[in-house]
Amino acid sequence: MNAREKEQYLREYHIMKMKGKPFFPYAVLKDSAMAAIVMVVIMVMAIVLGAELGPKADPTSTTVTPRPEWYFFFLFELLRVVKPPALVFLATIGIPTICLVLLLLLPFYDRNPERNPIRRPIATTAGILTITAMAYLTIEGALAGSPTEIDLKVAKKYEVGRDVAASSGCLGCHRIGENGNGGPGPPLTKIGSRLPRQAIARTLLNPTAPMPKYTQLKQENPEQFNQLVEFLSSLK
Repeated sequence: MNAREKEQYLREYHIMKMKGKPFFPYAVLKDSAMAAIVMVVIMVMAIVLGAELGPKADPTSTTVTPRPEWYFFFLFELLRVVKPPALVFLATIGIPTICLVLLLLLPFYDRNPERNPIRRPIATTAGILTITAMAYLTIEGALAGSPTEIDLKVAKKYEVGRDVAASSGCLGCHRIGENGNGGPGPPLTKIGSRLPRQAIARTLLNPTAPMPKYTQLKQENPEQFNQLVEFLSSLK
């Protein structure tokens, strides 16, 4: 924007400001009235239609897997992606706070007066990246399913092995059917068609980091270990 365009802009802004109305009390009263209307509508809907709170919490149940509301799925998925315990604080507070501060400071480090998004590459790029990242993480978090359940129909003889896989943390890094995480490990839905039983057992005992070893499971409960191997080898 050159000096002439800036002068014309300031002149037009001054004329519009003189014709306008003050923020207080005009805008404040309008916002207050609209907020009151919205509050009344919510109260009436809650009284007439009722509020869906779901079943009461059962403190004696140990099988409930807590899940966040859909608008927190992007934070939930971010926490699932950042695996090391030392970085949990960074995933829960550090990264979201830094991104929020950068967005709040956007008008200060991008002082371009243009209103056309094409002519404001910094603000436009920041907005698109924010929306894309939140949308992607929200979708991934919604499709991840429960981290302790596998909704995959198998033969009755493989059900115990399926439960062992679900309770052993496999879904934290792998996807089995519609459940689990898409990484960092490969999907296991058809692992039986890629690896024979012996190879699956060797991988469980001598895995590649960061996958944990299942040596202790084989030593303490070899039957469950064999059932886990049988279940994985049946996935074809």
